[in-house]
Amino acid sequence: MSALFQPFTLKDVTLRNRVAVPPMCQYEAVDGLANDWHHVHLAGLARGGAGLVIVEATGVSPEGRITPNCLGLWNDQQAEALKPMVAAIQAAGAVPGIQIGHAGRKANANRPWDGDDHIAHDDPRYWETLAPSAIAFGQGLPRVPKAMTLADIQRVREDFVAAAKRAHEAGFQWLELHFAHGYLGQSFFSPHANQRDDQYGGSAENRGRFLLETLAAVRKVWPEHLPLTARFGVIEYDGRDEQTLAESIALVQDFKREGLDMLSVSVNFTIPDVKIPWGQSFLAPIAKRVRQETGLPVSSAWGFGTPEAAEAAVASESLDLVMVGRSHLADPHWTFAAAKQLGVEKPSWTLPAPYAHWLERYAS
Repeated sequence: MSALFQPFTLKDVTLRNRVAVPPMCQYEAVDGLANDWHHVHLAGLARGGAGLVIVEATGVSPEGRITPNCLGLWNDQQAEALKPMVAAIQAAGAVPGIQIGHAGRKANANRPWDGDDHIAHDDPRYWETLAPSAIAFGQGLPRVPKAMTLADIQRVREDFVAAAKRAHEAGFQWLELHFAHGYLGQSFFSPHANQRDDQYGGSAENRGRFLLETLAAVRKVWPEHLPLTARFGVIEYDGRDEQTLAESIALVQDFKREGLDMLSVSVNFTIPDVKIPWGQSFLAPIAKRVRQETGLPVSSAWGFGTPEAAEAAVASESLDLVMVGRSHLADPHWTFAAAKQLGVEKPSWTLPAPYAHWLERYAS
């Protein structure tokens, strides 16, 4: 029996299998509003059989967007625009999730196909970027951000809380905090980006304070019966990996004490020019260590795009959920195809009933 196609329950939410579609930025929003493109995109992914579909990184404030074309959740109009997406995901049998975040010093960038660089100061779409310290990311994002004041930190934390409330009002059943990929949360934790000398800088405990306080504040408003998760980079591949991993696991243990239900294990991406060992399931051993040392369920992306790799990750207890992103873009029915390849009995029934009916009735 396939481990990948066993149900998974977290809090009061049960997924039909262990396949999840991770957040994948579409850069197609206007003023943070979801539109027809997002509806077609998300409904198609959910229809393919995955248990969980997580809406792309959604800015908790205008300044928190990666690009001017990213989704937002800082006003009620944006929450209303997301409600049809929630309904479409649920209608296809998947659980609707959303990732909220703040891009920090990587914000105010052009879309990847428009340059993937910072927007010029004289462009009307320009805004000031924020970070724990006034240190630029580098490469195509050379702008030196504003070092956040304590008032800025409090305001951004409140933005996360407000966005979490709106996510619940929109009907999402799964909330993920984006603390990875060199964006604001990850930047606070990284000594490469955080050189503060106050209570938010210096020691690993201080560098993790913004993330921990934000999580605790969101936990107070996000319903206890629904999963609260985070995506967090636990390794940088910068030559200090064991120290970073140990510090990261200690912080994740604190996350758990503050009410985190699951961790999506990722890479830091805080500095450019690091040599990441890309390859099939390369994060599986790291995710398994996080799982064992924290006792939290874990998921991960990057290199699990074949049915065999996804199955092995769950069967070996490295992951509880497998995030399959780009393979779902190439084939929205990846989950159905994986079920067939893994020999699942009646694989068609991984799909919504109308599809399953026709595929089973006329199977050749």
